[in-house]
Amino acid sequence: MTKEIDYSQFSLLDLFSMEVKTQVAILNDHLLSLENQPQPQEELAALMRATHSIKGAARIVQLNSVVTLAHGMEDCFVAAQAGEIQLTPADIDVLLAAADMLLHIGEACEGNSHPQLPEEDSIQSLVNAIANIGKSLPVTQPQTLQESSWVVPPSQVFDVGEKPDVQNRVVRVGADNLNCLMGLAGESLVQAKCLEGFTDSLLKLKTTQTQLSGLLEGLQELLNKRSGNLIERQIQEQISAMRQTASECQQLLSDRHNELELYSQRSTNLADRLYRQIIATHMSPFGEGGQGFPRMVRDMARQLGKRIKLEIVGKSTLVDRDILERLEAPLTHILRNAIDHGIETPQERLAVNKPETGTIHIEVVHRAGMLLITVSDDGRGIDLELLRQGIVSKNLTTPEMAAKLTEAELMEFLFLPGFSTAKTVTEISGRGVGLDVVFSTVREVGGNLRATSQVGVGTSFYLQLPLTLSVLRTLVVEIAHEPYAFGLARIDQVLMVPKSAIVVSENQPFFMVNDQAVALISAHQVLELPAQLVHTELLPVVIISDRLNRYGVVVDKFIGECSLVVRPLDPRLGKVPNISAAALLDDGSPVLIIDIEDLVRSIAKLLSSGQISQVNHSSQQEITKAYKRVLVVDDSITVREMERKLLENKGYKVEVAVNGMDGWNAIRSSEYNLVITDIDMPRMNGFELTSQIKTHEKLKHIPVIIVSYKDREEDRINGLEAGANYYLTKSSFHDDTLLQAVIDLIGEA
Repeated sequence: MTKEIDYSQFSLLDLFSMEVKTQVAILNDHLLSLENQPQPQEELAALMRATHSIKGAARIVQLNSVVTLAHGMEDCFVAAQAGEIQLTPADIDVLLAAADMLLHIGEACEGNSHPQLPEEDSIQSLVNAIANIGKSLPVTQPQTLQESSWVVPPSQVFDVGEKPDVQNRVVRVGADNLNCLMGLAGESLVQAKCLEGFTDSLLKLKTTQTQLSGLLEGLQELLNKRSGNLIERQIQEQISAMRQTASECQQLLSDRHNELELYSQRSTNLADRLYRQIIATHMSPFGEGGQGFPRMVRDMARQLGKRIKLEIVGKSTLVDRDILERLEAPLTHILRNAIDHGIETPQERLAVNKPETGTIHIEVVHRAGMLLITVSDDGRGIDLELLRQGIVSKNLTTPEMAAKLTEAELMEFLFLPGFSTAKTVTEISGRGVGLDVVFSTVREVGGNLRATSQVGVGTSFYLQLPLTLSVLRTLVVEIAHEPYAFGLARIDQVLMVPKSAIVVSENQPFFMVNDQAVALISAHQVLELPAQLVHTELLPVVIISDRLNRYGVVVDKFIGECSLVVRPLDPRLGKVPNISAAALLDDGSPVLIIDIEDLVRSIAKLLSSGQISQVNHSSQQEITKAYKRVLVVDDSITVREMERKLLENKGYKVEVAVNGMDGWNAIRSSEYNLVITDIDMPRMNGFELTSQIKTHEKLKHIPVIIVSYKDREEDRINGLEAGANYYLTKSSFHDDTLLQAVIDLIGEA
């Protein structure tokens, strides 16, 4: 069964808009093909289905004028298919104008509970024009959409302003377009990698074929050792023929495997090149974002009476433009600190045998799949003992604990909000802002920040960032039978924790890591997912942290590391708690990417509430609920979702199929208590689907309800003769007829 988007959150008008856009695309394609097809029966059949679907969807949302227009178009196509009329180019112009009208109405309904529709006269003129197709009466050409007063011209997607002979022309493309291309490139890479599975399967089959040939050869050798008689000679002849056939199959299999392997390699290489090329469209040289830094350093140095030289290594290193834009403020903060706090005055530097000109060094490199930016200076450095005293004086820790802090732990305090080592407040520094902003920004883009310093030598800041926000290196885990991804840059540690190592204090489970207590929490609880049975003695734990706290998140399973093409969530969802984005795994299955910052906040909130569930129980109660399952088969999005909502509101478990063949495949691969089907569908209509179900030995017990707009008695008879238990018209949506029929057949949910 085709895997669909969840349409349950859309209004009926939104679904109608989607339906119209889909079907109008079909109308346009096939209308344009009619003029070039001497026998256009397939095109006309497709056009009939498209207008029939629009008519049905319009009737659901009670747009009677659209029902009339679509019905007129459908009658026109029926007449053309029957040979009663011959569609001319002028007739097709009229039908295309009608398709444009339908599209405009569909767009007006999107996200609008009270859409502003065209004047009834405009629609009626098209209805009249369509009705006159094939007649001898002169027909006034209907006003096209481009000429009508209520049409907005299509917006420009590309803005090209360069002359044709300019080298390396620049084309401005919308960010949404680039993101779409990025997603498509990522999906093409995923699909190309799927071929590797086929080549592996063929290789296994080839190995099995070789083993089969060996068994046949061994059998023939055994027969050869025995005294021959007629039957044994006949058996030997048969085995020889089998060996010959097996050898031919083996050779054919080997050839096809080699061909597929080459094709897989070419497809993967092509998809990889496409993917990398589109990634490059998101990148800019670091020098473009940092071109204002030299001027800033010079001006500030002159203001403070210092001499400072700025060196930038890696100006051409490519950086994601979104990251580059967001790094400007953090790097400015670091540079201001280096100028004000770090670099000494010329007199101070000469006094300690340093060149009177100080140096700030920025290095930008790609390393191990990450972007590394180092900002260092050869200034006075940070006195760790003075820093230790400052931490105690600000009551951030006790003197006893401060004495035990390592250099790395002491430097972490520099990133706390409001913490400053400046003795005076100036326009440049000492206001308690700066490094905390740097830290927050780096974390927001999925990176890490650390600092080192040596008195009299200088200070260095190390920013580790993803190469692009479009691609994320992750650890994929399993939670509640679904994959989730943690950004590797935000993971402190990954380990398997024995249940025996878990201690509970004041109802809070925790365990020790490097002599530090780490609170444990189940991913099921923080993500509000159903609890799972726990049978293993080792718990997979992902350790994450903010500036002051570390938490261990217990997951169900570690799947492995993976680079994911990040796909933003639909903005209509708003902010999804604890989730930042989505992606596709190599096998094409979707995965949600954890928002670490949000997850840490959620954990802190749960801890403060004192409602933490225990994670070291050997088993948890599993709650199951039996649902009555219904399959809805209809090629109209609007109708499918209407029926789904009606039934789900009554407690039934509903799945959908988009056409008769899709429904037939679903019925054979799963179990359903009831099937509800339309009649007019591509690939297999409702009568055929019902007949297939009722003549199948194992499926004939499944009740079938046919729901159609066709209310002719002969259609009803055909449906019941095919084996349907009920034949209803789609007007039953507006009363309890359909629900009552479902209850009659399978009972209440």
